[in-house]
Amino acid sequence: MITVHHLNNSRSQRVLWLLEELELPYEIKKYQRDPATMLAPPELRAIHPLGKAPILTEEEVTIAETGAIIDYLLARYGRGRLAPPPASNDWWRFRHWMHHAEGSAMPPLVMTLVLGNIPSKVPALIRPVARKITEGAQKSFVAPNLERLKAYWNEALSDTGWFAGPDITAADIMMSFPLEAATSRSPFGPTQPNPGAFLARIHARPAYRRALERGGPYAYARDATA
Repeated sequence: MITVHHLNNSRSQRVLWLLEELELPYEIKKYQRDPATMLAPPELRAIHPLGKAPILTEEEVTIAETGAIIDYLLARYGRGRLAPPPASNDWWRFRHWMHHAEGSAMPPLVMTLVLGNIPSKVPALIRPVARKITEGAQKSFVAPNLERLKAYWNEALSDTGWFAGPDITAADIMMSFPLEAATSRSPFGPTQPNPGAFLARIHARPAYRRALERGGPYAYARDATA
């Protein structure tokens, strides 16, 4: 049996969604973030040394990292679903977005979160200095990079509404979390309508909604739970 070690409000929601799209049976073991640090609990280290979700276990197999988990599930159970034909132009776009989701998309979003939290974590006496430094880093480095990414995503969705061809693929599942996180931390403007339309479309999918029901509260998709 497939078991997903699932952390609340995390990237592991994508694994549940993929499993629902593939209509595979699975179990969920849920973990809660530490309310003070927002980090995963130490119990996850008993499953994988890094102690981060998602982790998938099945028989003797233990896999961490969302992209690797999705590759495993598609290779073992996909039967050609949720992926373009191999070696086609769409296939190489698919591979790009599968890697882009974590390699390029997430770092500035994580930095936005970290920099925003620093001033509240330091002593009050130096808080104004910390705020000035973090705001400077955000304005000069993080925000411009994030704006370029947002424009890139909007353009990539302008043709078919999906990232890798005329139909939904696992690349769209991978890219869902960066777009959800960006909407929460750095909303798309009126000149970038495609990511919002993409999110509305995936949030309406029955498999996505089933994954939310099984995974529990997920702050990045409030519209899907309304």
